[in-house]
Amino acid sequence: MSLRSKALVNLFNGWPNPSLLPPELVKAAAGAVLSDESMALSILQYGPDQGYESLRDEIARWLTAFYKPQDAIQADRICITGGASQNLACILQTFTDPLYTRNIWMVAPTYYLACRIFEDSGFAGRLRSVPEDEEGIDLDVLSRQIAHSEEKAQAEGNLAPKLKASRPWRRIYRHVIYAVPTFANPSGRIMTIGRRERLVRIARRFDALVVTDDVYDFLQWPSSSPSTSTEDHFPDQAYVPRIIDVDRYLDGGPAETFGNAISNGSFSKIVAPGCRTGWAEGTKALAYGLSQTGTSRSGGCPSQLVASYIYQLLASNTLQKHVLCTLQPAYSRRYHTMMAAIMQQLLPLGVSTPQANADVAGGYFIWLKLPEPLTSKVITRKAAEEQVLSISEGNAFQVQGDEASGLSFQSHIRLCFSYETEDNLVEGVERLARLIKRELESSHPHCSLGLGT
Repeated sequence: MSLRSKALVNLFNGWPNPSLLPPELVKAAAGAVLSDESMALSILQYGPDQGYESLRDEIARWLTAFYKPQDAIQADRICITGGASQNLACILQTFTDPLYTRNIWMVAPTYYLACRIFEDSGFAGRLRSVPEDEEGIDLDVLSRQIAHSEEKAQAEGNLAPKLKASRPWRRIYRHVIYAVPTFANPSGRIMTIGRRERLVRIARRFDALVVTDDVYDFLQWPSSSPSTSTEDHFPDQAYVPRIIDVDRYLDGGPAETFGNAISNGSFSKIVAPGCRTGWAEGTKALAYGLSQTGTSRSGGCPSQLVASYIYQLLASNTLQKHVLCTLQPAYSRRYHTMMAAIMQQLLPLGVSTPQANADVAGGYFIWLKLPEPLTSKVITRKAAEEQVLSISEGNAFQVQGDEASGLSFQSHIRLCFSYETEDNLVEGVERLARLIKRELESSHPHCSLGLGT
């Protein structure tokens, strides 16, 4: 097949396949809201700072059922947001001071688009990488580096916020720790409960706010073998407690009223990215403080109209069924389809999958390590030029501006299984295998891998 006749296979986009978007469900929910005149007039007005109250109530019940904490989650722990990315900016606006807050500590490889949000909030040059292993964030490295940062700040006399005035609804933290602890982007790893507990203790010791993007938690399935579409094959509760749950109970609970963790949630992965609606959970004080961010105080809570649609989806159990009966089976098939192709086509070439072999898989991505001497920069470029294949280069997931850390992912690539059709997932892996085979044989001209053409 000529290069011109090949259609692009896109294993780069971290988007849902259009077939998994639920326009009819959203249309029905919108109709239920807008056909009720009193509800419609109310929802079309400015909303309360913390967000549409009925949705906050439903989210609290839904999260309680899924995460099963010791005590039911109350609505006063919830703040409606404009999605995880928008809310990350709001968290930084309210709970950090770019002159007083020392550093942003990011698990690396990291969700690289978060780097710009931190830089836009005044932290350019102060993002720091913390490596991960099969259990998640390396807390020995974090402890050493954060202690050194604190010693430096103390020596420089950086003892109080410089730009942000004291407010009763705000606390300025000295450090921010950012992670995607469950089905991490890009590595797919799950941080163990032991690491989560120790991370909370470190955050309390050094006055850090742990910000977690918990956006993939509901997209999970057994990792060992493909499952059928029967809903009882899929878990309907979380695999591991969130860090916010750990902070809620560990050693008697938060050290003070604001706590040291906030959970960033989003409906982008389980309803549609265009919703631009999410939620944050923290202590009562933290959730209220977040709602006092200037943009919410001025314009009312984000996503007031769409929040009412999502309320309808949750209250009618429509969203829960959509996740359990549509999304989990579909993403499970896609994941296992891609993994089978990887095992057949790529593993014999020396490609490896560094993520831990947990009982459960989830999210959108598979993180691969290339055999030496291949580099992801070359493979990514040649995949686009020679195979009409779009993949993600490993070093894109470095923490921007922290090259001095020495952490490099030049031998890694990320593949996304959420966007393309299942047939194209296999086709994409086959194209990648052809390229890797050819590159390996070019680097070892006297060695034929004998794996076909």
